[in-house]
Amino acid sequence: MPIEIVFDGNKKVNAVIDGFTVKTDQAIQSGGENSAPTPFNLFLASLGTCAGIYVKGFCDQRGINTDEMRISMDYIYDPVQKMVAKFILLIHVPSDFPEQYDAAVIKTASLCAVKRHLNPSIENEITIIRK
Repeated sequence: MPIEIVFDGNKKVNAVIDGFTVKTDQAIQSGGENSAPTPFNLFLASLGTCAGIYVKGFCDQRGINTDEMRISMDYIYDPVQKMVAKFILLIHVPSDFPEQYDAAVIKTASLCAVKRHLNPSIENEITIIRK
């Protein structure tokens, strides 16, 4: 399915996907209006949300409530390569999350389609954090 990229004035560049408009902009210091996430921030969000839907599916299949779960993500930038060198995902679970599933949920998060499309040289660290 094609994605249509449209220009919406100044530094705003939007994508129309399945009838949805995904808006982007640039920061003020880059000439934008800071009215929407940058394309790079949307890329980062797509990695986190992709891992999230895999984790959610894993938990749903096992009847594990996800209301108190969340994923936080950070990254380490390599200024020499001018690329992300490592993504760090922390899967925050409640204290009663079954420890027997820790390794499996980490593996499940690493299976996300966005991550699988990354350059293999980019490291990924996924950790369970109990509340």
